[in-house]
Amino acid sequence: MHISNTIQSLAPYAFAEVDKLVDALKEQGITPIDFGVGDPIDPTPEFIRESLKQATDSHSKAGYPNNSGMASYKQAIANWYKSRFKVELNPDTEICSNVGSKEGIFNFPLGHLNPGDYVLIPSPGYPPYKQGTRFASATPYFYPLLAENNFFPDFDAIPEEIAKKAKIMWFCYPNSPTGKLATKELYEKAYAFCQKHDIIMACDDCYSEIYFRNNGATPPISALSVGRKGIVVFNSLSKRSCMTGYRVGFVVGDPEIISIFKKVKSNIDSGTPNFIQAAAITALQDETHVTEACERYATKLDIITKALAALGLDPATPEGTFYIWQKVPQGYDSVSFAKLFLAPEIGIVVTPGEWISDECEYKGQKINPGKNYIRFALVPTIEECNLAAEKISKIKY
Repeated sequence: MHISNTIQSLAPYAFAEVDKLVDALKEQGITPIDFGVGDPIDPTPEFIRESLKQATDSHSKAGYPNNSGMASYKQAIANWYKSRFKVELNPDTEICSNVGSKEGIFNFPLGHLNPGDYVLIPSPGYPPYKQGTRFASATPYFYPLLAENNFFPDFDAIPEEIAKKAKIMWFCYPNSPTGKLATKELYEKAYAFCQKHDIIMACDDCYSEIYFRNNGATPPISALSVGRKGIVVFNSLSKRSCMTGYRVGFVVGDPEIISIFKKVKSNIDSGTPNFIQAAAITALQDETHVTEACERYATKLDIITKALAALGLDPATPEGTFYIWQKVPQGYDSVSFAKLFLAPEIGIVVTPGEWISDECEYKGQKINPGKNYIRFALVPTIEECNLAAEKISKIKY
């Protein structure tokens, strides 16, 4: 059996390793409270599910879907972008349907990269940024997201020789996992940097609708508010509308980039099923369920952050996403501290920060930005969060 060099070079997928921790606890007869993988367990709102049921009948003879999306779906995305971000989009040339965000993010580099090219990738960050780069035979260059920089990129620390070879730079705000929101000033600085070096500014906006008003956050902005040329934005209904299993999202931005993405996509998949796009249209036309989801996450955030503060840990105040990027106490790293939560009497699963971070060259040193953090994904129920808070109070370090 021959295995490609690319596959052999891959480290285990971080969240598959988290699943192993869950399974290990279950084998001991323990029902864990799983804050490890960011997969919302709340049901898709009923009105969206009802729309899906009706759409399976109305699209019963649809055949293969249009690869770039139904006209009605793309128009709904354009309407939502205008209402939500005050950004005008041409549905025909600046919008493409997508099979969730992961598929698009992973395959996007195939349209732009050649061997010897570089991609600038945040660390910590979503694994498909780097894996899509490697499958496209290009090289990841990791830039750190550090508290000292407000979890923003330090553009001055990116070597000029790397910037000259870079073709794509990935951004994710609201940021997974740090919870930081982008400012307009950040996007302006990022856009200037990317334009100067002829780099595509690729933005993962998967968490754009999850933010915490109680922590002073205002609605996140879009990078498209500062420009269009050279910018592409990926989004999804997974987090906004609890539609992870539906695999439906969209890509918007520079029409030239969208055109190239459509060409890549048409050679890889057959498009998102029309009946799922119809359900997504229904979801995009309602904001009430999104506000309610944010309120639930805010309640969970309050419960867990108070429990961690009572444990003596530095306060974590994320502005968005449904993650807590918790700094561990002195004397521990992310793995050793995460193991305290796995004790049988605690039974809580969290993700060690170094599992979702990559080593970076920063100011002459090699660092792993996640080494001193653990990540909580606020996907358990409110009741489970209350139980977790009780268990956290029993941790000794």
